[in-house]
Amino acid sequence: MGANNKNIGIRDFPMDERPRERLEQLGESALTNAELLAILLRVGVEGANVIDLSWQLLNRFGGLHGLHAANFDDLCEVKGMGRAKAAQIKAAIELGYRLSKEEDHPARVFNKPEDIHNYLAHRLVEKTQEELWVLVLNTRNRLIDEQQLYIGTINHSSVRLAEVFELPLRKRASAMILVHNHPSGDPQPSEEDLRFTEELVKAGKLLDISVLDHIVIARGGFCSIRQTGKVAFNSLQPRTWH
Repeated sequence: MGANNKNIGIRDFPMDERPRERLEQLGESALTNAELLAILLRVGVEGANVIDLSWQLLNRFGGLHGLHAANFDDLCEVKGMGRAKAAQIKAAIELGYRLSKEEDHPARVFNKPEDIHNYLAHRLVEKTQEELWVLVLNTRNRLIDEQQLYIGTINHSSVRLAEVFELPLRKRASAMILVHNHPSGDPQPSEEDLRFTEELVKAGKLLDISVLDHIVIARGGFCSIRQTGKVAFNSLQPRTWH
């Protein structure tokens, strides 16, 4: 396709090069990320056809993970995008994530910190703001429910323990795990993280809810505060957690 084509969409491609037709004939797994994006975007912009626009997006934001982490307004600022196309991309990525959770959730069991990282890394590792999550488990470490408690700069001194334990108490859970991210990329817990975890463990003892761990997720990996040995967790944890 020539670079001077104006607002070239999928219908302007030769039949054997149209992403939708290729998807029908070969299956979605045969398409590149740019072709899949092109199906969502439908038309390009002056000077760039829809495939070109898709490659520009992937290169500018660093692939699909970058598109997932990108701010909505940043997507809108790309020439040829706009709010409707940005919304389509965000919605498609979120649907894919929810599908993976829906498939795994009924049998999701957490027996080690790596399980938590594998479950939430997609959601948290690229975020530019801190998020605080609580995962609620039964006696067999099976996930009962989850909740995002905070988003933004998390000041643990302002996090009310009653809010953290509200979902575990309502679900009559046996155990819980707290998770938050470090946008800095360093997963090592701060002194404030350690103090807050100690308070959680003490409250869990009083409420008969085992605080299994507090996991910090970042681009540089993850850290289990239990495994650091810097906090004395209660003795209620199932023997399978290590």
